[in-house]
Amino acid sequence: MKLLLVEDNAELAHWIVSLLKADSFIVDHVPNAECATSILNQCTYDVVLLDMRLPAMSGKELLGRLRRRGDTVPVLMLTAHGSIEDKVECFAAGADDFVVKPFDARELVARIKALVRRQSAQKAVALMCGDLRYAFATREFSYRGAPISLRRREHAILEALILRQDKTVSKSMLMECIFSLDDVASADAIDIYIHRLRKRLAETNAQIMTLRGLGYILRAREE
Repeated sequence: MKLLLVEDNAELAHWIVSLLKADSFIVDHVPNAECATSILNQCTYDVVLLDMRLPAMSGKELLGRLRRRGDTVPVLMLTAHGSIEDKVECFAAGADDFVVKPFDARELVARIKALVRRQSAQKAVALMCGDLRYAFATREFSYRGAPISLRRREHAILEALILRQDKTVSKSMLMECIFSLDDVASADAIDIYIHRLRKRLAETNAQIMTLRGLGYILRAREE
């Protein structure tokens, strides 16, 4: 999963980015709403973590702009106060959820996973593609009860595909899913990771199909 953190407190941002990367999330960080507006015009994210009180343009104002233009990206607001007024303001602006600073790392990760689960068509605790299982709580793939060992970027690609199961995912979107702004993106790397994933899924009846000129799609093999 790829996340965007919009937070002006450099020390807090560094802590959040570190803990999320340790949990295998791909994370981009920007310090203000202006930078966030620019990057959201170019990139797609699974969840945006948005500080409610930012310099110049507030997080609430940025969120309002996103919703008015029809952007439905899940937004988790970070607020310094847990008052009823703050909660009401968050949801009135279009937030999907919020956490109150200081927050526990486990709570933040759990809320992010819950937001992504709500966006999935099945809204279940796990997604299935044939006999391939993806558990939202652990973000683990398994086959017949046994976990499938994946490298970080292999996991990110397969996660992106199963969250968009039966939909075509372009190579450019997969690049966005696995590379952060600090990485040197490579289109050729996607082909390598897809090749490795096909080997790892060989015993399952889930398959990654190539749609020439369009991208990739994850589907269960027909019996």
